[in-house]
Amino acid sequence: MRLTVRVWRQKNADAAGQLVEYPVDGVTNDMSFLEMLDVLNEQLIDSGEEPIAFDHDCREGICGMCGMVINGRAHGPVQTTTCQLHMREFADGDTIEVEPWRARAFPVLKDLVVDRSAFDRIISSGGYITAPTGSAPEAHATPVPKPVADAAFENATCIGCGACVAACPNGSAMLFTSAKVAHLNSLPQGQPERESRVRNMVETMDSEGFGGCTNSGECVATCPKEIPFFSIVNLNKEYVRALRTPS
Repeated sequence: MRLTVRVWRQKNADAAGQLVEYPVDGVTNDMSFLEMLDVLNEQLIDSGEEPIAFDHDCREGICGMCGMVINGRAHGPVQTTTCQLHMREFADGDTIEVEPWRARAFPVLKDLVVDRSAFDRIISSGGYITAPTGSAPEAHATPVPKPVADAAFENATCIGCGACVAACPNGSAMLFTSAKVAHLNSLPQGQPERESRVRNMVETMDSEGFGGCTNSGECVATCPKEIPFFSIVNLNKEYVRALRTPS
């Protein structure tokens, strides 16, 4: 398979960037999108050019590092992580446009690499519990109804990739924040910080420059872990509850 890749090249955070076009040959259907970029980088290195910088780690759809916008869609044409997107989704001769996440809160550092530390600051402001931990408690010591446990696990699958922010027309982080709030606020261990958690995380989210949520649903449509829209509804309820509860 022979492709044309138009990729965003930007030397550093202060430099101006632009889309640069490269031909890529020797791509197979079974390659992942990142493996295709590896092939392109090998070609660039062989020709004495600087390889394209992009984030990646596990390449198994777990770590959330591999975010990029492919042909205008976060993570590409399939609802999965970029590392799990395979080249069989494209045809021989296609032109593929690759850009970094586009959001004010995710500044571009180099090429396809963006600074997603804003997510870390949201987590550090409330994404934890203060209940003492140690050896694992007996399984039945703290009964948790199955619907509650299911909801907590569903939201805990969020990998913090940032696709929700990149897909949102407002650059909102509501889906990410709501998932982190829901998975802890649902469980008994998270109750002592329930109100302070949602207040602090929402306030930090707003202070980081993320946009407001207007319920467009693009975040849910692109989330590789299929975090439900109800999580955002739940976050709004939790935030109103927290504001009504004395600090």
